[in-house]
Amino acid sequence: MKKIAIVTDSNSGITQKEGREMGISVVPMPFFIDGELFLEDITLSQEEFYKKLGEDSDITTSQPSPGEILELWDKLLEEYDEVVHIPMSSGLSSSCETAITLSEDYDGRVQVVDNQRISVTQVQSVLDAIKLRNEGKSAEEIREILEKEKMEASIYITVDTLKYLKKGGRITPAAAALGTVLNLKPVLQIQGEKLDAYAKVRGWKAAKRTMLSAVEKDLKERFAGREDQMVLGMAYTCGHKEAQEWKKEIQEKFPGYQIIEGPLSLSVACHIGPGAMAVTCMKRV
Repeated sequence: MKKIAIVTDSNSGITQKEGREMGISVVPMPFFIDGELFLEDITLSQEEFYKKLGEDSDITTSQPSPGEILELWDKLLEEYDEVVHIPMSSGLSSSCETAITLSEDYDGRVQVVDNQRISVTQVQSVLDAIKLRNEGKSAEEIREILEKEKMEASIYITVDTLKYLKKGGRITPAAAALGTVLNLKPVLQIQGEKLDAYAKVRGWKAAKRTMLSAVEKDLKERFAGREDQMVLGMAYTCGHKEAQEWKKEIQEKFPGYQIIEGPLSLSVACHIGPGAMAVTCMKRV
């Protein structure tokens, strides 16, 4: 059986420490803050990031340099036969497309998975890849299976402030001002390639009800008959206490389901700001 290394990036929310414990490699995503380069979870912690965000620092996302990716693959291939690389969704970053191009020089030994995942749905892809590897699948077979399953997940997110959606040009200043006065909470959806509007409601309670109802509908309709294959997830840019209260609400609504949890990636947090909550449902392989 071939030895297969699994690589993902920090957009999954998997920390460097967790990656070592899982036996995988985690590529840190780079950020420029006021012109200075930082690497997620290496030279930039969650706390430092949100402090800078709150100070209205100029924060821009970037992608890992090709040289860093090639260096990692070359090092892994000294010990492993093949590499499965699972980057964040190609619809949200060009890092996936770059990795696919770079992999063409490796004669099939590096397989880059373009399966439209991020955050806890990306974590599930990593867990699926580990399972498939342990079952004896090749890197190419793992990529094909994960890409076949790429649309079998949904993420619903609500935000605490409209400031960052306005800043990123996703809503107009007038809409942001009106929404703030009326306490409107947009519910956003990631299903596949991009972040889209799903609903607009008034207040946190209504936003959370809307997200839970959306997941319930997915379970009953999109994934009908496959309930035993479903995993739920919760992610957040809020504090730990609020996150655990949100997790409890999800557990009470959907008893018996496994829930994967973790902070939303900083790449997403740039666009939605602090205080956000998300719930996901995804089909395990």
